[in-house]
Amino acid sequence: MTPNLRGSLYMTASMAGFAAEDAFLKAASQAIPVGEAILIMGLIGIAVFAAMAMRAGDPPIPRAMFTGTMALRSGFEITGRLFYALAIALTPISVASAILQATPLVVVLGAAVIFGETVGLKRWLLILLGFLGVLIILRPGLDGFSALSLLALIAMLGFAGRDLATRAAPPALSNAQLGVTGFIMLALSGAIITAVTGKATLPNPQTLGLIVGAATFGIAAYAALTTAMRSGEIAVVTPFRYTRLLFAMVLGVTVFGERPDAATLTGAAIIVACGVIILGQNRRRG
Repeated sequence: MTPNLRGSLYMTASMAGFAAEDAFLKAASQAIPVGEAILIMGLIGIAVFAAMAMRAGDPPIPRAMFTGTMALRSGFEITGRLFYALAIALTPISVASAILQATPLVVVLGAAVIFGETVGLKRWLLILLGFLGVLIILRPGLDGFSALSLLALIAMLGFAGRDLATRAAPPALSNAQLGVTGFIMLALSGAIITAVTGKATLPNPQTLGLIVGAATFGIAAYAALTTAMRSGEIAVVTPFRYTRLLFAMVLGVTVFGERPDAATLTGAAIIVACGVIILGQNRRRG
């Protein structure tokens, strides 16, 4: 198995895991407040990744965590996780996932503005076309517009900022240590939502099982994503991120009875096509 094939398979598995995590979280949030669900999920993830770090002989929270870069990364991470959790709970999972697919486009834009990377006219046009795809899904000013869709848009910007900040993160941090940080941010997101709403209830065994399922798939997906990004060429592996949209739409239709309309499908297709073309250009230039 070549590194690129290995990375592509792990990326696909990771996206399937994240889609399943979203489905479990959405199901759990129908029984208990979403803030409480993601708080419990975050605590489970912290415990698992902390155990992994200590087993490897590393401190779960090293000094390298307390830098300006990591603080910025954490701020973007908590924004992404907070608003995406709300989007998953309050909007169709297919719509939230479709909007999230614009993240790589924003990362390309940020790399040009922040890091001075060269972006040609064709890629600028593809970025603008990708944002048009987002607008088609959001439908601002039209009868089909839902203000709740802005939750996924804010989440997408948060995740893009996190990805850009990760480029400057201390390389000494292990995958497990980054996992601890990520799930701390998830737990904080849940705590913030719970504090604002003031709602909490004792989950029954079935609901607790859903939360454990979400955490299990989330942890496995994170581990697979890390392996994917370290297994092959980024320009080859990254396009497989878009398989998440396919998995999310299948779960949305089969589990939650969602029916993505023509605007959602059209906008999603535009976003994915633009992202794949941009990444394909990066591969040829590399």
